Amino acid sequence: MKKFFSVADVADLHGVVQEALSLKSSPHAFEHLGKNKTLGLVFLNPSLRTRLSTQKAAMNLGMNVMVMNMDKDGWALETQDGVVMDGTTVEHIREAAAVMGEYCDILGLRSFPGLKDREADYTEDLFNKFISYCGVPVVSLESATRHPLQSLTDLITITEHKAVEKPKVVLAWAPHVKALPQAVPNSFSEWMCKAQEQGLVEFTIAHPMGYELCEDFTKGAKITNDLEEGLSGADFVYVKNWSSYVDYGQVYPVAQSWMMDNRKLQMTNNAKVMHCLPVRRDLELSSEILDGPNSLVIKEAGNRVWAAQVVLKRMLENL
Repeated sequence: MKKFFSVADVADLHGVVQEALSLKSSPHAFEHLGKNKTLGLVFLNPSLRTRLSTQKAAMNLGMNVMVMNMDKDGWALETQDGVVMDGTTVEHIREAAAVMGEYCDILGLRSFPGLKDREADYTEDLFNKFISYCGVPVVSLESATRHPLQSLTDLITITEHKAVEKPKVVLAWAPHVKALPQAVPNSFSEWMCKAQEQGLVEFTIAHPMGYELCEDFTKGAKITNDLEEGLSGADFVYVKNWSSYVDYGQVYPVAQSWMMDNRKLQMTNNAKVMHCLPVRRDLELSSEILDGPNSLVIKEAGNRVWAAQVVLKRMLENL
């Protein structure tokens, strides 16, 4: 594995999930692979679970880890070619990424979209240039359009906790106080649609009118604007907010109640409830669910280690 950016970088979903669960049962079995190898984690945006879980995964594999918070510690990056750098940018991504590749055997990059220019965000210009110039394998720690480590984690968690062979998984839109990116729901949809193709899940998306995701990520999913219809018979409910894709970055008022609570939980098949975190209590998801027996959010977060570890292991095996 030379890069990990989307579900397209994984040939066998069932296989990678089982390998991750095997690592969970024996975390240090492959620490020889990372001996004298260095992982560099580059953050342009804040992180809690992604940073700590990926560091932990690397240490389990015997790697050294270096963290660079570019938004606080680094120079302002220029990403466009052919410009005279006489403004606020100090270092070009060509040099910055190449230098990081000199210091590290594997690199991880995290950056968020601007949510102002859809075309610019969805071309993934920053991420693609980073891959081109760094010269080493790259793991996405979240980008403008995807969060693949989170989505792999989610599939691991669903596999670990499912009570039926082919569970119904529902991605349910939730309210928020500000516009959030589509990266997590895009990625979750992309992975669940692929899992559905392979007979692993049945996948539904429920969201209000106006919150349609890009069709590139939702092919094969059942989509409804009726939350009750979506929740009916659900075995897992993945709660997440996102802003509009069509009217890019905008937030529409929603009259109906879309926050998951115990009343809505009764419409499901006693579903387990998931969220990528951080979560705004009693806005996106009720405290009664978060503190109740149906919540998987902490176990889900714990599985972030094994998702990162299986990806790093596969990269180390190909160095």
